[in-house]
Parts: sequence; structure tokens; C-alpha cells
Amino acid sequence: MENESTSERLGSILTGLTVLGMLGALIDHFLFPFPHPAGPATLLTVYLAGGLPAAVSAIRELWTKRILDIDLLMVVAALAAAAVGAALEGAVLLTLFSVSSTLEHRAMGKARRAVEALMALRPETAVIRRSDGTVEEIDVSVLRPGDIVILRPGARVPVDGTLTEGEGDLDESSITGESLPIRKSPGARLSEATVNLNAVLALRVEKSLAESTVARMIALVTEAQAMKAPSERFSEWFGQRYTVAVLVGSVLLFLFFIRIGLQIDEALYRAATVLVAASPCAVVISVPAAILSALSAAARGGVLFKGGAALETLADVRAFAFDKTGTLTTGKAELSRLISLGANETALLSLAAGLEAHSEHHIAEAIRRAAEAKGVHATEVTAVVTSPSEGIIGQVAGETVWAGNLRMVSRMGADGGDHRIEDVRDGAETVVYVGRGARLEGVLTVADTPRETSRLGLQALRAVGNRRLVMMTGDRRAVALAVGAKLGFSADDIHADLLPGDKVDLVDSLAKEGRVAFVGDGVNDAAALARADVGIAMGVAGSEVALQAAEVALLSDNMERLAEAQRLARRTARIIRQNLTFALGAMIVLVIGGAFFELPLPLAVLGHEGGTLLVVLNGLRLLFDPIRADRQR
Repeated sequence: MENESTSERLGSILTGLTVLGMLGALIDHFLFPFPHPAGPATLLTVYLAGGLPAAVSAIRELWTKRILDIDLLMVVAALAAAAVGAALEGAVLLTLFSVSSTLEHRAMGKARRAVEALMALRPETAVIRRSDGTVEEIDVSVLRPGDIVILRPGARVPVDGTLTEGEGDLDESSITGESLPIRKSPGARLSEATVNLNAVLALRVEKSLAESTVARMIALVTEAQAMKAPSERFSEWFGQRYTVAVLVGSVLLFLFFIRIGLQIDEALYRAATVLVAASPCAVVISVPAAILSALSAAARGGVLFKGGAALETLADVRAFAFDKTGTLTTGKAELSRLISLGANETALLSLAAGLEAHSEHHIAEAIRRAAEAKGVHATEVTAVVTSPSEGIIGQVAGETVWAGNLRMVSRMGADGGDHRIEDVRDGAETVVYVGRGARLEGVLTVADTPRETSRLGLQALRAVGNRRLVMMTGDRRAVALAVGAKLGFSADDIHADLLPGDKVDLVDSLAKEGRVAFVGDGVNDAAALARADVGIAMGVAGSEVALQAAEVALLSDNMERLAEAQRLARRTARIIRQNLTFALGAMIVLVIGGAFFELPLPLAVLGHEGGTLLVVLNGLRLLFDPIRADRQR
């Protein structure tokens, strides 16, 4: 970033010298028509300050990448103009090219500086509480998991952690884009760079600085900027090959003009005019200007794209598949019933809590919270193995213990048909079976509720023309139907009792009808996220595995941002089409004018550089189109 800033400053200085030289040359030309030393000196300043950087850049590209850069066209055209006695026109070309290049770099820099803005969110120090009760201010970089950080009102959260003491409101707008403060109670997760508004809180550090939210955001933004979208790859490919065609075509036109009887000076002047008019600067810059602006606007709204390709693909998506638990629902399930078939209820809850201590699933969290609230100590379980979409198995004193769904019951050879749990088994709550060996010890039921933003977000997605929205879950169909009905899903679009492989198969079948996106947050969603045309992870609340498998991360739990992200993606696609249409159309008009209608070189210069600036500015409009969840309401 520091190197880019230095380069921008140097470019601005050279552009300033070029403009001053051009002003001097114009004053000399119009006010002092008689020859004197100052005239050539001003033109030389323009050619050196405006042309030398472009020449160096062109030579570097040619030497290192074997690519004929567009800058080379500008230098050749200016030298050709000078060779035919039109040094002033060549100077105008170099001046406008220098000014437009500097404006482009500064404008594009605004998009790239998203990473710098993220870095600025981080506090430099944190106040920690030692084991003896004393507090000390230390550098954030030395914080380690397990440390207790004291957050005073107005303090930024230094790293990701769990709230252990106190209750208060936090401003999460810098990370999630949410405008309203969020109330946090003990047990809630706090994200780095959010702001404590009104209470003294104690935070237990869960992740080091290098693994916290801002570090992940920086990694994703940096990765996104490095990955090129299909449109960007086309414009780059076009620019490289077209540059060669323009150079060869200009030489052929020069020979043609000589052949039809034009004087050498006139033929060279017209060939130089065509060279300027045909330069594809606007075509090459039009796509990255829009892509980088959209990526930055999305990041400010709490949506991170892992590159322009994901942004472009999301614009084409017409079908969305959603995981249920933790994605469409709050994931804050609560233990609703506890039925013991063998030992007492306390022993059953202790065993279930001991098993679920090794799981990150939302249901496991509900069971652990219930045990903690009742003061039940979790049983020590060893040799734990998780079976996705089935449950969890471990050992207690050499005996196999387990917790899971009916697939786990069948796998362990236990009898799940006990009449005492018939009403639970057929109900609309999630059931967790707990057992030892082939013996069912009891069941726990957990209830989850849909997010309010899920309903609004789904409505927004339907409103913008997405033809198919489906819900997928490993939960029982009765539970899935109860949740799906509240969110507006039809029974045909609700798929339950799924294994991870089943989700992949369903996404695959949807993909046969067009582009499909999958939205999930858990480990068992990773395969479906990877298979979809666009995988979308619930970033802050989601698992690391899901985040790595996805192309898009929603840093907020607010599902409305998904519809806003797709709106931004579609607007970006429209602006890219506008830019390419305008750039190609203007280039064709200028080339025809230069080749057949004696277009003056200054007009070719103005048309070329003006067109380049217009497509850049059109793309930069996306910087001021941030994602807002309340737009749909």
C-alpha cells in the first residue's frame, strides 16, 4: 500500500509538471509567435514529464511480460506528431494522457484503499485483566486466546471473543453494515473492530489478531482484488492483442496514404490520428473500474466477494438454495423438552452436554447452554468422532456413547420406537437421541425460530425475479415444514432429512436449469457451497470451513443483505455493458473519422481521453451505491 501511495504521488508530480509545460507551450504559441528558446523548452518538458513515464512503463511491460502496452501507442503517436511538425498536438496528447492516467490511478486507488480502511478499524492497544485482578494496557498484537479484555464505553473490540461479564449495546456497523446497535449478553460473540457503546464489559479472547474478523476481511478483500472476473480477463486479452493490431494497422494505413498520393507529412499525421483514435484505453479500463468499485461498496455494506468472477456470476443467478439451521433460522435454539428412558434427567443432560461439547452445531450450543443454566456438569467424553448429518460418538469409561438423529439411532442398533417418545418424534421440534451402546437413554428436543430478516430477505429475492428458492436441511421434515411455512416456502421447495451429499445432488440438479447459489454456514454445508455456481457463507457467524469454501461472505446475519448484494451485482453488470458499448462505439467512430474524414489529431485526442475518463467515472458511481438492508422495506 505504501508503494502504491508513493507511485501515486510521483505520478501526480509528473502530471503537474506536464500541465505546467503545456500551459507554457500554449502561451508561447498564441502570444509569442516568433521563435525564442522558451518555446522548445516548454514542449520538451511536456514530452519528458508526460511521455517518459509512459515510455518506461511500456518498455518494462515489453521486457518482462512480452506485452505491447497501450502506453506505447500514446508515445508512438506523440513522436509521430512531432515528426510531422505537429509537436504541439503531440504535447496535447501527452498532457491529456498523463492527466487521465493520474485521475484513473487515483480513482482506482479509492477502490483499492478498502484494505487500508479495514486496517484503520483496528485498535492498537487493549486493557487486559490479569489473574490477580489487576488491569494493564498492552499492545493488541500480544493478546492470546484465553486472555480477559476489559472494554470500557466507547472502546473498540480488539479481537474476536466471547462476552463473559456485563451487558450492553455494540455498534457493529463497521463490520456488518448494520446501522442499529445490537444488544449483547454474556455468552454472545463479539467481533473485532465493533464498538462498545454504553457498558463495562469483559471479553474472553477466542482468536489471535492474525485470525480475527478484520484479518479475515483483509485477506478476502486482497484476494478479491487479485482475482480477475471474466469481463476483466476479456478486456485485458483484448487490449494486449488489439495494441499489436493498431500498431500494424497504423503502419499499413501510412503506406496506403502514401500509395494514394498523400505527402509523407500528411500521411504520417493521419496515421498518427488513427493510432490515437484506435487506442483501446477505454475498453481496457472500463471493466476493472466497475468491478473494483463494486467490491469496495459491497465490503462497506458487510458483503465480501472473493473476486470479480463471483460478483459477475451472482448477477446471473436465478435460483437460491438455503441451509436452514443458523442460516434461515437464528441458530439460537433452546432446549424445550428432556425425556429420560433410563437414568435420571440430570444424568441424561450431563451426558448430552459432554458429547456436544465437541460440536460447533447450533443444537449442541443449545444443549450446553441448558446444562450450564441448570448447573449440570458435563460428563467427560473422550475419543469423540463427529458424523455429519448423523450425530456424534465418543467413549466414557470404555463404553460407547452417542447423540444424534434417527440415522444415528439406526447406526447404533438402538430402538427408537419407545411409546414414551411418540409425540416428540412426530412433533415439529428437532429431536436429539442420546444413548449408550445399543441402548437409548433418552431424548432432548430443541426448538429454533426463523430470523425476521430471513423472511424479508426472501421476499426481496423473489421480488427481483429469482425463479426458485429452496430450503435444505438435515432436520426432520416436520420441523422443516414448520419453519418453511413461516418463511413462505412451498412444500415442494422444502427438502429435509438430507445428508451433505444429498445437498450437493440437489444443488447439482438446480444447476442444470441455470446459475444457482447456495447459502450456508456450517461444516456440513461446505460441499454444497463448493458445488454451487456461487457459494455464500454467513461469515461472522459461520464456520471457517464454510467461509473457505464460499465465494461470498455475509458478515452480518441479516439475510436482506443478500438481495442487496445481488442488486449491486446486477447493476455492476449493467454498467460494464454500458462502458464496453460506449468505449467500443466511440473507438469505431474515431477510427472511421481519422481514416476517411481527416479527423484532426486534437479532436482524436480529446475523444480518446474523454471517453476513457467517462467510462472510469461511470464505473466509480458504484462506490457511492453501498449495500443497505433497509432499502427493500
